[in-house]
Amino acid sequence: MKRPSILLALSCAALATMLPVTHATPPGPGYHLIKTVPLGAAPGGGEYFDYVTVDAASRRVYLSHGTEVKVLDADNFSVVGTISGLKRCHGVAIVPELGKGFITDGEAATVVMFDTTSFKVTGEIKSFPDTDAIIYDPASRLVFAFNGDSKNATVIDPVKGAMVKAVDLGGAPEYPVADGEGMIYDNIEDKNEVVALDTKTLTVKARWPVAPGGTPVSMAMDRTHRRLFCGARGPQKLVLMDADSGKVLQTLPISAGVDANVFEPETGFVFVSTREGKVHIFHLDSPDKLSEVETVSTEYGAKTMGLDPKTHNIFVTTAQFGEAPPATAQNPHPGRRPIPGTFHVLVYGR
Repeated sequence: MKRPSILLALSCAALATMLPVTHATPPGPGYHLIKTVPLGAAPGGGEYFDYVTVDAASRRVYLSHGTEVKVLDADNFSVVGTISGLKRCHGVAIVPELGKGFITDGEAATVVMFDTTSFKVTGEIKSFPDTDAIIYDPASRLVFAFNGDSKNATVIDPVKGAMVKAVDLGGAPEYPVADGEGMIYDNIEDKNEVVALDTKTLTVKARWPVAPGGTPVSMAMDRTHRRLFCGARGPQKLVLMDADSGKVLQTLPISAGVDANVFEPETGFVFVSTREGKVHIFHLDSPDKLSEVETVSTEYGAKTMGLDPKTHNIFVTTAQFGEAPPATAQNPHPGRRPIPGTFHVLVYGR
């Protein structure tokens, strides 16, 4: 009576050895363009755009655009506000419990404070040249602005609207992330390293190389598993790093001109946007392993990005670009320049 079952088991085992071994992978998210929102020219001419900040709780999307910040409704994508009077803005940080926002103005070397309901400017904090990225750290309840050319960080008390301290970073900082427990991690682009900044003591605690990645510029974090996702240029890599030891766990190729990373805890997806007009989507299969899921074609220049965790929509900004001018001895590799008045946001959804 047992012989047939034994033969069946042996047959199944033999068949299994002939089949390819497969591993479960997440389904592709299937991102596609759902809306293009033209936003026109900023006062003063020219065309410059930088960080995208999504405030999911208030359903607002803040778009840096030269001398102004445009504010969109995250659900219907209409323009609900404009914060103007800037020289060349970069990043926006929101302090929700105070109803305040902070904008870095790199050319003016200031941080501009505004009311998140009226979008009226309410103050200005003196910073340093090339004030660029900015984040709010909920652990210390301080705002940190990072100043590229000045190689330091401006620490701001958001209640008083005043600078607390300037922290020397020993190199040119780019985009940071906060772990919510009292540590900020930031790329140091001229040293090809990441620094860990203690937000309680306001001192740098560690420095870690990002090799084999190149110049690090973008950053996201999985706070649960203590993992950093660092986007690097030349060589173009996404670097997976342990946030406690600084150990590089994995690197993956990406397209040129990376400028923004976002991690979505709900899905485990890591989004990477580049100047070439690509959004690379990876999945964190385990704390030490990423796998490629999908690459979304956007438009040339759409290198900065924000993600709405409620709808899973991603927002990238760009403009129309002209052809690159002829090479000269002074500029042997000229880049394409954006055409003034063509700034727009692209919304991608699943």
